Amino acid sequence: MSEERRRELGDSDAPVEDELKESFDKTVTEGAERLQRTMRNILVTGIFGGFEIGLGIMAYLAVMHETGNELLAGLAFGVGLVALLLAHSELFTENFLMPVAAVVAKEGSLAQLAKLWGGTLAANLAGGWLFVWIVMQAFPQWSETVSESAHHYVDAPFSLQSVALALLGGSTITLMSRMQQGTENDVARIVATMIGGFLLAGLQLFHSILDSLLIFGAIQSGADITYGQWLGWFGYTLLFNMLGGLLLVTLLRLVRTKELISARREEAPEDPDAPHDR
Repeated sequence: MSEERRRELGDSDAPVEDELKESFDKTVTEGAERLQRTMRNILVTGIFGGFEIGLGIMAYLAVMHETGNELLAGLAFGVGLVALLLAHSELFTENFLMPVAAVVAKEGSLAQLAKLWGGTLAANLAGGWLFVWIVMQAFPQWSETVSESAHHYVDAPFSLQSVALALLGGSTITLMSRMQQGTENDVARIVATMIGGFLLAGLQLFHSILDSLLIFGAIQSGADITYGQWLGWFGYTLLFNMLGGLLLVTLLRLVRTKELISARREEAPEDPDAPHDR
């Protein structure tokens, strides 16, 4: 290959494209920053994340109530994910690719990852529960709509279909985060976010946070659903959301960048909990 042609293809001699290296570096750096957050910051950003997903639920129910069309309502739900993106809040299922990449690159620890996941999950649910309670007090006419939506999830038997829907829910939100990370163009990031919201809500994929808020709204409005039913659904949905995000997206991405991971691990400090200047 001529030197001129090599320059056209990229400046790196590594067996990966330059754009991939840039994206990988951004992924690990952002993941390490998230892992270094204090518990207070994790909880605050997680609560705001619950509020913003609740905003998407409010838009979803408004359109669903007026049209009865899941696809249109799914498009409306995207506003919640856009708010999450622009406000730099946290959603539990977004925290698969970036923090895991940082841990694998030795720029964070498993203890930090557990703290981030546990704190964000609890805060998302708490913030979402509160926001949806306010929504249902403001719009009691949506009670039947939210009840029908919630029953779609809690009444679903544990089956191969339910597992597949939860796997797709986890992989879709993780891939959405990957697409956001892959561009500096704000318009492109918003488009990717709207696509993710449309697929999640419009196709009624099983998502542990999004659909929990619908179930909470139904319980708060007096539907014949209990928190025990929610917990039974939530347990397996959470598990397969994680497997979908970690196995179908994160693992494959890490395999694709294994040379970059090795190089980054060599540069990483011995103690991943220690402050670093990346």
